[in-house]
Amino acid sequence: MITFRAPKPQDTETIVALNEAVVAVTSPMDSARFLHLLDVSDFCIVAEDAGAVIGFVIAMQDGAPYDNANFSWFSERLNKFVYIDRIVIGAGGRGKGLGKQLYDQVSADAKAQGRLVMAAEMDLVPPNEGSLGFHKKNGFVALGERTYDTGKIVSMQIKNL
Repeated sequence: MITFRAPKPQDTETIVALNEAVVAVTSPMDSARFLHLLDVSDFCIVAEDAGAVIGFVIAMQDGAPYDNANFSWFSERLNKFVYIDRIVIGAGGRGKGLGKQLYDQVSADAKAQGRLVMAAEMDLVPPNEGSLGFHKKNGFVALGERTYDTGKIVSMQIKNL
C-alpha cells in the first residue's frame, strides 16, 4: 500500500539516490543540497511503499528564500503561486499514478494556503517527453520558455489551482 508523508532524516540518502537516477532531467542534488531544499521548501512529500521511499516532490511558495533562476522567473510574473522544484518517481513506482497523487497533495495544501497557481518547468531541448505529456494531461499550459547557457531550453508552465 502506498502512503504519503513528510520525509524523515533517514530518508535523505534514498531521496538523493532517486534524484541521481534521473539527474539528466532534474538537477544534481547531494545530501547537503536536499537538506537545504527541505529547509526552504513549503512542501516536501515522499511516497512510500512497504516501508521504502519510491518517490518525492519538493515545492516552494512565492516569497520563499530560494535562490533559483527558474523560481525567480516565475516570481517576476506570478503572485500567490507554488513552484514545483522537482518531482521524482523511482522506477519501481512509475505507472501507478504517484506523480498525479503527489501533485494533487501539493495542490490541495497550496490552495488551503491561498495559492492560486502551480508552476513548473520541463525540458524542451533535449525533450523530456514523459514530463511534457504528464503536465499537458494534468492541465498545465506554457507561460514562456527559458534558454540556459548550455543550450538547454525549458518550457515554463502553469496550472490554475
